[in-house]
Amino acid sequence: MNKGKVYLVGAGPGDPKLMTLRGLECLKAADVVVYDRLASPRLLRHVKQGAELVYVGKLPDRHTMKQEEINQLLVDLALAGKTVTRLKGGDPTIFGRVGEEAELLYDNGIEFEIVPGITSAIAVPAYAGIPVTHRDLASSLSIITGHESPDKLDRSIHWDKVTNATGTLLFLMGVAKIGYIADQLIKHGKPPETPVALVRWGTRVEQETVVGTLATIEQIVREANFQPPAVIVVGEVVLQREKLRWYENKPLFGMRILVTRARAQASELADSIEALGGEPCEFPVIDIREPSDADAVEKIRLRLEEAESYQWLMFTSVNGVEYFFRFLRKFGIDIRRFHAARIAAVGPKTAEALIAKGLIVEELPVKFHAESLLEKLEGMVEPGTRALLPRGDLAREVLPKELAAKGVEAVEIDVYETVLAETQDDLALAYIREGGIHMVTFTSSSTVTNLLELMRRKGAADPVKLLEGIPIASIGPITTKTIVDAGLEVTVEAEASTLDSLIDAIMKYNLERRLKS
Repeated sequence: MNKGKVYLVGAGPGDPKLMTLRGLECLKAADVVVYDRLASPRLLRHVKQGAELVYVGKLPDRHTMKQEEINQLLVDLALAGKTVTRLKGGDPTIFGRVGEEAELLYDNGIEFEIVPGITSAIAVPAYAGIPVTHRDLASSLSIITGHESPDKLDRSIHWDKVTNATGTLLFLMGVAKIGYIADQLIKHGKPPETPVALVRWGTRVEQETVVGTLATIEQIVREANFQPPAVIVVGEVVLQREKLRWYENKPLFGMRILVTRARAQASELADSIEALGGEPCEFPVIDIREPSDADAVEKIRLRLEEAESYQWLMFTSVNGVEYFFRFLRKFGIDIRRFHAARIAAVGPKTAEALIAKGLIVEELPVKFHAESLLEKLEGMVEPGTRALLPRGDLAREVLPKELAAKGVEAVEIDVYETVLAETQDDLALAYIREGGIHMVTFTSSSTVTNLLELMRRKGAADPVKLLEGIPIASIGPITTKTIVDAGLEVTVEAEASTLDSLIDAIMKYNLERRLKS
């Protein structure tokens, strides 16, 4: 069997978007991914289907795998012909022990590649608003390990030389030794009032920062029960934080938000959350697809062939627009055959989807649901007119019923089905169980019922109880009713039933929460 290849990849400091393009290529190419807790678990979503994931970090029932065991694991996997990506937090060459791993690969004749990553020594302070160099404050820096015991620190660090060698001192993995580090720096000439910052889980939603001086930092860390992993920054550059703390000032900083939309639709909401400083945790609970029943598809064809007979086209969702046009293409029906029809839409996103097709919407309701559309159409639809409603199979019956009551022939066609999603990332459920989700978003009634059903299927005996205490954001009153009927409590509701309004409601909630804390 041919030998495989090993990529020793720096995963960056935590924010998955800080991984390099080359690192992402290696991740996607891997047959096996070997990773630890310092690599963002969100990166694992990029692995190809069927790839094996091997965790070598610390688990509740066992200690961290020894470095020698990890080295041999990489060799064994490569000798078995596997393409292996070893994900290491930060940059693999900075206290990442990549030299040991690469040396054993070399000794066994295995091809390898070292892919640099963004080191936490620089990125974590930057996310806390601390540039590690500054023209007026520090023109040099030192990166030092703080993980060893005091006697080892004294053997590996020449305190008399390091203390004043550079303007900024950066200690990695030294939280437990912060008192000893501060004492040694003062002993060897650093003024006790020298600014110090510790940044925990930097670049992640859990990022936490404490600031003090060499004289006070040990007590501050102890009183805050500040835990590793963290980067320690010593020097005048720490003072820049008061003006430059850009990440922590983002409106959704500190929030990991569960996104339950269909996978194809989740990116818009997820991107908005991420841009505002939150962390989207995608757990798609619905899939959208064409109807699977042949009779239903034939009904769609027959109704579309009657294009010239409609005086109205009424769309209630973006999906309705997209699948309507899919069927036009499928059956070779020209949109110009609907020339007699006026067009109405529920919601601005639906209107935008129609505009993208070259169709202008005449009536756009204010509140973005069917009842509001009916109010807008009052006096505009006449008895005897014919309206085509391309919808989903779970669409509410309010619109067709009310149109029928006005004497309008409402022709419904279910152009798409909403089904329970089959594949999810179990990381989301782990976050829910561990209290790591700070808000759950629901954008439709089906996302509510499907999330509860999927949680049951994945072993949650009482999903409602598991979600109790987690704030919930609803896109509108219809979804809110479903949430309440399920036994849950809505924390915030969008003023208008749109994603932008939902984001606004979440931002307002987070601002109020942060002001209280």
